[in-house]
Amino acid sequence: MKKLTLALLAAAFFTATGFAADNELTADEKTAGWKLLFDGKSAAGWRGYKQKTVPAKGWKVENGVLEKIAGERGGDIVTEQTFLDFEFAWEWKLAPGGNNGVKYLVTEERAGAPGHEYQMIDDGKHPDAKGAGTHLTAAFYDVLPTIENKPIKPAGEWNQSRLIVRGNHVEHWLNGKKVVEYELGSDVVKAALAKSKFKNAKGFGDKIKGHLMLTDHGDGCAFRNLKLRELPAK
Repeated sequence: MKKLTLALLAAAFFTATGFAADNELTADEKTAGWKLLFDGKSAAGWRGYKQKTVPAKGWKVENGVLEKIAGERGGDIVTEQTFLDFEFAWEWKLAPGGNNGVKYLVTEERAGAPGHEYQMIDDGKHPDAKGAGTHLTAAFYDVLPTIENKPIKPAGEWNQSRLIVRGNHVEHWLNGKKVVEYELGSDVVKAALAKSKFKNAKGFGDKIKGHLMLTDHGDGCAFRNLKLRELPAK
């Protein structure tokens, strides 16, 4: 009982002082329109890609963390809701040598290329990170690389990411720094798409109201503090 009381007092303190406990919102965040996409206790609000429920294996919720279980394939999961203009923030931690990603503007109508991917990978140890810069953490996967000298923490430590989609403008952030910025439909993106593995994926690169996806590449990855606020159209 004493431990429970202390935990409640700590949560109240963080909220009152502008800091939230994990998987909680501050009063300011609530006022600004932020909503939790993960409550720290269940996978409510998520389901398997092209499924009605969360996969029976491959994912678990434990100790306030939504975890992709290493070596256990259950499939990608997506938000039940879809979003058009939004800001999404999350924290993630990869197992050493791991690979994962967050996809956005996701549709279940385009097989093989459901949406754009904010890449999350062990830049130093995963084989796929040894190739193009478009395969490194925080890149628009296989399309656009990040800036040089991005602020990344190694596998096993928590990173903070943010994604902004407003109108045709898209930004990828990593640990407080903007590392990718592009315009949907621009000549730069069209040229990059033409050189990517998505060049024949009809509609890839278009602005749509879509799901968010947490991918399953078979490697261990932990998520917490998944928060989103919808934005007015630009």
